[in-house]
Amino acid sequence: MAATIKDVARRARVSIASVSRTLNNSSSVTPNVRERVLRAASRLNYTPHAAARSLIIRRTHTIGLLLPDIHGEYFSELIRGVDRAARSRGLHLLVSSTHGNNAEAADALRSMNGRVDGLLMMSPYIGGASLEDALPSGLPTVLMNTHEPAGIGTAFVVDDFGGARAITAHLVGAGYQDIVHIRGPANDFQSLERVRGYRAGLGAGCRARVIDGDFTEESGYRAGRALAASDTRPQAVFAANDTMAIGCLFALTEAGVRVPHDIALGGFDDIPLARFVSPPLTTVRVDVAEMGRRALESLVVSIADPDAAGRSSVETVPVELVVRASCGADSRVQTPCKEAGG
Repeated sequence: MAATIKDVARRARVSIASVSRTLNNSSSVTPNVRERVLRAASRLNYTPHAAARSLIIRRTHTIGLLLPDIHGEYFSELIRGVDRAARSRGLHLLVSSTHGNNAEAADALRSMNGRVDGLLMMSPYIGGASLEDALPSGLPTVLMNTHEPAGIGTAFVVDDFGGARAITAHLVGAGYQDIVHIRGPANDFQSLERVRGYRAGLGAGCRARVIDGDFTEESGYRAGRALAASDTRPQAVFAANDTMAIGCLFALTEAGVRVPHDIALGGFDDIPLARFVSPPLTTVRVDVAEMGRRALESLVVSIADPDAAGRSSVETVPVELVVRASCGADSRVQTPCKEAGG
């Protein structure tokens, strides 16, 4: 049978409370008692019961991860980055999604309260109750690409404006004047910032043309079909994410429109698939997995230090222009978007 805490106490000739304090690194334990307890635990191959230990130290060793969706390569990469960092620290993830619904977000937050030590949250949708009202009181929280990070804690915000401006300016610099933008959802913070960057990147002689999308392959495909059938085809298309750009590429190819010979194409995010489509996709790289890792590491600090959890900071996640063949380039070039901001 496995050794119990009583067996350790008996062998070390101390109380059960002394064993518990030792194993939880209490500063009240004398060096002599600590040495006896640890020696006894080692000889008995004693392993503390995880659930019981959690009750003592009020920790679940679980991190909540709340996302607007969990479908697609973007969110897979984000979860991968968070999960690898969590596992390296012996932590587990409790993942949920909101699907852009404020009521679902509130339900998910209530269900996580008391079950997680901290929360990572991406909530780009605008509208409804503020985050401060929805978040459980006192729960360490780190936000990612959320429209109202101020006053809530640490936040990591992708430079969507700077990236969109950079890829649009690149298309203009390549000689394209008529550039259509396929935007994301109308109430999405990332989508609005990328529209703003697109407009800022257009040249003086360029006309802004924005058509609706929703970040899905289907919406990109629908947009591509409409553009292919239009009497006024654009010279270039900038889709607000790679998923829509790939859907658009499929529709254009299906209609016999050659990319980039007839219409140049660009996306945003640099999901793994972007480099393997034909032609490879010009895009704006966001290291989503690295953002997830950094957010998790920041949350761990907040959990360990309540004072740190109360401090607010917003960190901009840099982006990088990746030029590939879909915009008419002959070779790959990676350029940091250093003029980001807005």
